[in-house]
Amino acid sequence: MNRTRIIIVVAIAFLLAILASVGIYRYLSERERISEQARLQTVGIVVAVLDIPLGATINANMVAVTAWPKDLYPKDSFAADSPVIGRVAKRDFMRGEPIVESKLVHAEKGAGGILSLKVPKGMRAFSIRVNEVVGVGGFIVPDTRVDVVVTTTPGQGGERISKIVLENIQVLAAGQTIEQKDNKPITVNTVTVALTPEEAEKLALASNEGIIQLVLRNYMDTDNVVTLGANKARLLSSFRPNAPVTEEESASGKQKRHVRKRAPSSVSAPVRKTFTVEVIKGNQRSEQKFQ
Repeated sequence: MNRTRIIIVVAIAFLLAILASVGIYRYLSERERISEQARLQTVGIVVAVLDIPLGATINANMVAVTAWPKDLYPKDSFAADSPVIGRVAKRDFMRGEPIVESKLVHAEKGAGGILSLKVPKGMRAFSIRVNEVVGVGGFIVPDTRVDVVVTTTPGQGGERISKIVLENIQVLAAGQTIEQKDNKPITVNTVTVALTPEEAEKLALASNEGIIQLVLRNYMDTDNVVTLGANKARLLSSFRPNAPVTEEESASGKQKRHVRKRAPSSVSAPVRKTFTVEVIKGNQRSEQKFQ
C-alpha cells in the first residue's frame, strides 16, 4: 500500500515537472519570437544623447546609434555616426531626437553660414575690432554678455569723457568662432555682437568718433545702470577731501575753492590797573601815577 502511494506521488511530480518545463519552454520561445520580430521591425539610427544647440559641432559624445521603429524611420537620417561627427548643427537637437541631414550645415560649407542663423529676430550682427585689452584678455567668448564704453570728446574743445552707451549685449561670435570650446580664452581680432538697429547706429558712431572698450558682465546680471560718465574733473575729485564736483562745475571744467575762514578771536587784551599816589612836600602837592 505504501509503495503504491509512493509510486503515485512520484508519477504526479514527474508529470507536473514535464508540464512546467513545457510551459517555460513555450514562454521563452514566444519571447524570443517577439524579440526577433521586433528586431526585424526596427533599424539602427543616430540620435542625440544630449541637447545639441544651434551652431555646435557634433562630436562622438553627443550621438549614439539606437533602435528605431522601421515604419517611423526618417528619410534623411543616418545609420552610422561617422558621417555625423564634425558636422555643424543648423537647428537645435533635443535629447533622443534623430540626427537628420536637413538640420545640419552642408559638409562643404562648414560653419561659415551659420552665424546668420544665430542672429535673433529683429536684431543685427555687428563686428567690433578688438585686441587683448578691448577683448578682456580673450575671455569674451560666444554667448557671453558685455557692456560697451566709449571715450570721446564732445564738441570742439570739449573735455574727454568716458560713458557706457550700450548694456547687456549678447556676443554672437569671437573672431570666426561661434561656440565656446573647452572653456578657454580666445584671442581674436574681432567680436560680433547682436544689436537692435538703433544700437547698431550708436555703436557705429562710437567706433568712428572715439575709443570703445568692452566690459564683461555676469550673465545673470540683467539690470541696466544709468551713469553720468567720467571726465578728468570727476576722476580727480574722488581723491579730494572736499565736496564732490557738481555737474555744472564739471561741465565748465572748474571747481570751487573752499577757503576756511578764521573765527574772530574771543580773547581781548588784558586791562592794566593804574594807581595814583599823592605826594606832599611842604606846601606843595603832586600826584604820581603808577601802572
